[in-house]
Amino acid sequence: MNRPTGTTHIFLPPLATPTGGLAVLHQIAAHLHAAGRPVALAPREARFWRPDCSRAVPVVPWATLALAPGDIWLVPEGWVNALAPGLQSGARTVLYVQNWAYLFSALPPDVRWDQLPVEFLAVSDPVARFVEYALGESAPVVRAAVDPALFHPPAAPRPASPVSVAFMPRKNKALAAQIRAVVEARAARDPGAPPLRWLEIAGQPPDGVAALLRRAHIFLATGFPEGCPLPPLEAMASGCLVVGFTGLGGQDSMRQAADLPGALRPWLPQRPVPWGGNGLFCADGDVLGAAQALETAARWVAGADPALAAAVDAARATAAAYGPEAQRREVLAAWDALAARPLRA
Repeated sequence: MNRPTGTTHIFLPPLATPTGGLAVLHQIAAHLHAAGRPVALAPREARFWRPDCSRAVPVVPWATLALAPGDIWLVPEGWVNALAPGLQSGARTVLYVQNWAYLFSALPPDVRWDQLPVEFLAVSDPVARFVEYALGESAPVVRAAVDPALFHPPAAPRPASPVSVAFMPRKNKALAAQIRAVVEARAARDPGAPPLRWLEIAGQPPDGVAALLRRAHIFLATGFPEGCPLPPLEAMASGCLVVGFTGLGGQDSMRQAADLPGALRPWLPQRPVPWGGNGLFCADGDVLGAAQALETAARWVAGADPALAAAVDAARATAAAYGPEAQRREVLAAWDALAARPLRA
């Protein structure tokens, strides 16, 4: 097969439905291709999901994949067996850690990462810190991106009542149900509690998700573990106040807007960011803390509290920092950083 040397080949796992992590792989390919850097997609199966952004990127069928020294072989962390083509060929083999929780779970018994000539790419600063803490390895960061054309506030202000709360039951469904039950049980004893309307986001295409977020005042984040969670960022871009769990990876963007009972106090250093408090966050799995955050947020909405406007403004500034252009810069910087390193033997 005739192709330029130094080509990045991106492994596409055989997933039945598209995921945010899979979308980021296509976005990376599109950014490299647009910058004139040799890149190809390598799907494990002949039929695979392909968004518009990567339509121009060449595809190498799995049966004809032929890596060479000087190439880059990029694999997401949940597919350790897919590292084999890169390791066998002598290509620069890079594991893209999109979720810290899967870094060790897919390794075969009695195999350690320090035994493999693998380099690491991280999807957020907390994930990079996890990799460094656990393995002593530095990892350039390439974050997920929010589409500002799709996720944006509604044209007209949302009605103040009832207070609309969006959530995704696929993200720890049982915990989401517990948080809702606690909030509703407490509201039944409080005649002044704002009425809530729950908006379940499930089985929706991206435009359906965006439409529901534009109806919501609050987004309840119940996902953990997370690498660089997109739903909270999409909610921020839509003008929602995000409350709930960070999943560790969400600490890349999430910053506390108020000191309330159960408020999260991260122990890992957080990178400096230009925005202020953009939500109300508690420790992962803390049902009571999430309920407190949700009740506070609902009171802010119902009472038009100035704290709400400040947090939503900070949230929109946060989402704007996760746009496609920021992702493009990170991709090119990460590939420059990889090229500057000596190849691991």
